[in-house]
Amino acid sequence: MDLVVFLTNCQNKIGYNFNDPMILRTALTHSSGADVPELSNERMEFLGDSVLGHVICEYLFRNFPKMLEGEMTKIKSAVVSRSTCHKIAMEIGLDKFLIVGRGLSRVSRLPNSIFANAMESLIAAIFLDGGLELAREFILRTFRNEIDKMLADSNANNYKSTLQHHSQKLLGCTPEYILLAITGPEHFKAFHVSVRIGKKLFPSAWGGTKKEAEQRAAENALAILKNELPPYVDPDDL
Repeated sequence: MDLVVFLTNCQNKIGYNFNDPMILRTALTHSSGADVPELSNERMEFLGDSVLGHVICEYLFRNFPKMLEGEMTKIKSAVVSRSTCHKIAMEIGLDKFLIVGRGLSRVSRLPNSIFANAMESLIAAIFLDGGLELAREFILRTFRNEIDKMLADSNANNYKSTLQHHSQKLLGCTPEYILLAITGPEHFKAFHVSVRIGKKLFPSAWGGTKKEAEQRAAENALAILKNELPPYVDPDDL
């Protein structure tokens, strides 16, 4: 395929048009497909990792003023991980445009790390071509679902984490989650969970997954400890 057509197709796929398409070519070139090391994407990978980390950190810092440092670190690490970069690369179709050497081109399945590295290199290429603002727009657009997923998981984990911190600090023991029942067919199960702290058993809660039921049970326990009405209450438990 003609190089101009190849790079145009790639730009259409990723949703960004380069002022200098040759920057994109370098970002797509694995070391095995480069004539000299300087024409591979290894250096861009290094830069792209930093740009991605910066954008995610700034996004969390500006949009979640009450989020603690530890939680921001956890979310940032998950979003910028190799597994997430590989996933995003596949979602935007970057795997169809990698330039690799003949040896790798004959391999039926390339290592995931090659796609993850290419994703970081692409971010660097956009940063070099259009600046930080356009790189930020691209990152927040393509990584949006993963960011939202990590934030949702973080919010769900807050109740259990908060309860554990509270019970260990004030009560000197760790919460124990007790699975009381599992009902429903395989595709539509419901889980019934309660929390015990020391000898005290708190109001139970139902959830569509065990994790959800545990979070709700933890939220019930926190409400009781604050002398509030638990939000997920079975009347028989009161």
